[in-house]
Amino acid sequence: MESPDNRYASSPEAQPKQSSPRKSPTGGNTEKNTYIRFLVSNAEAGSVIGKGGSTITDFQSQSGARIQLSRNHELFPGTSDRIIMVSGTVDEILKGMELILAKLLNEFYVEDGDDVDPRSKLRLIVPNSSCGGIIGKGGATIKSFIEDSQAGIKISPQDNNYLGLNDRLVTLTGTLEEQIRAIDLILSKLAEDPHYTQSSSAPFPYAASAYNAMNNLGSNGAGGKFQNNKGDQSNSVTIGIADEHIGVVVGRGGRNLMEISQASGARIKISDRGDFMSGTSDRKVTITGPQRAIRVAEAMISQKVASASESPTFQYGEGSLLSSKVSVIEHLAEL
Repeated sequence: MESPDNRYASSPEAQPKQSSPRKSPTGGNTEKNTYIRFLVSNAEAGSVIGKGGSTITDFQSQSGARIQLSRNHELFPGTSDRIIMVSGTVDEILKGMELILAKLLNEFYVEDGDDVDPRSKLRLIVPNSSCGGIIGKGGATIKSFIEDSQAGIKISPQDNNYLGLNDRLVTLTGTLEEQIRAIDLILSKLAEDPHYTQSSSAPFPYAASAYNAMNNLGSNGAGGKFQNNKGDQSNSVTIGIADEHIGVVVGRGGRNLMEISQASGARIKISDRGDFMSGTSDRKVTITGPQRAIRVAEAMISQKVASASESPTFQYGEGSLLSSKVSVIEHLAEL
């Protein structure tokens, strides 16, 4: 969430608004399991978790939704914000979102003695491929959502500075009631998209730590952003990975390997079973691409292998690609 801002271009004219029972925009999709992801500051994430996880446990119990957070170093590319994912049926998600947003508003935005409903900004994360459905032909759908909810709704342009980032931010501006209604409308539209409902099973589905590492290093004066310099000379490096660790590098269905390749910009090829580095039982992992891309890919692979031998760390939500104990930045600094 962001601080209140009443000068929001997409907001409709303020009108008296009375609470009304929720009416499902689509009717048939409210019982399907889906999810929604949004950004919060680290302080807000701590508020949602609560002491010893008490708040997040209570919210899950009350809503029936599953609430997961990215780890404190897993930030949305180009921001200093963590990600919360709420999953379940549309009704469960809406209840969970209402509990979360109400707590954040009370703790971060409402001043003592203020009877006016505060207006704040909430940034949802939506795949680029699903944004067309929210916009609609000639912007008709998003205009109807604005009129119905009375919330401001703005979709960011796609950020091409981050290789492999296929998500955009949808910013909702309004009171809690207006934001919840807008979420209802948007989520019900997204639930119609089979690709959206199957596209994420974790709050942090991409390896953005590589971007954050490059951002901190600020290499080559590129403003801290990881850019795919097509003019860079292509190189090839072969490293050895113990056969028993190949599985964690590849991931289920090749997911980890694909994320590493997308995040780094390098091509990665693993040798067949039994094809080892000379004199070892290590499989050959060949990384091809610009030198910077190779360094990032090597760092991410090394980190994944290191995390496989570590004891599990306590977290809320499912494990993500990168371990919280080993920093990509530290590894890159050693290269």
